[in-house]
Amino acid sequence: MINLIPNEEKERMVKDFYLRLVVVSFVMLGISFFVASLAILPAYILSSAEKNFIDSKLKSQENETIPLPDKNTLEIVQDLEDKLNLVEHIKPEKLNFSQRIITEVVLKKLPNIRITEIFYQNDPQKGELINVSGRAPSREVLLSFRRALEDSTAFLKVNLPISNFVKGSDIRFNLSLIPL
Repeated sequence: MINLIPNEEKERMVKDFYLRLVVVSFVMLGISFFVASLAILPAYILSSAEKNFIDSKLKSQENETIPLPDKNTLEIVQDLEDKLNLVEHIKPEKLNFSQRIITEVVLKKLPNIRITEIFYQNDPQKGELINVSGRAPSREVLLSFRRALEDSTAFLKVNLPISNFVKGSDIRFNLSLIPL
């Protein structure tokens, strides 16, 4: 079949096609933006209303007077200040003791043992006692940790109750250490 359309007419048709394509693309883009803005409009209205509510509540709270503390609150604050003063005035040698013990326990700890608590107790009748609690993945790892602590020169006695070995894996343990 022979094409009888002149070349100028063909070029004009191609230009018209691209022009129509651009116009349709812009119209579709405009419609998409319009639909998106309609979809976002409820969220925008709700968030602006919530912002206004929060701003008004903040202004009303700024205008409120702060209540004076009651006697119970003052007693709690004074007790807390007394405790903080007591902690701040600890003798340096006692602090070094606890730091030395904690460092020794952490150095002897195996990588897969998790220590959850170190509790220091100084009872005048029983003497000093350190309780170490944590988790061990197996009996063998827990036994190795106990032996490492026993070999340490920082502890006089290491007590690991046999009840800690009942479970075969993921063991919660409680060690009692008597320092030198």
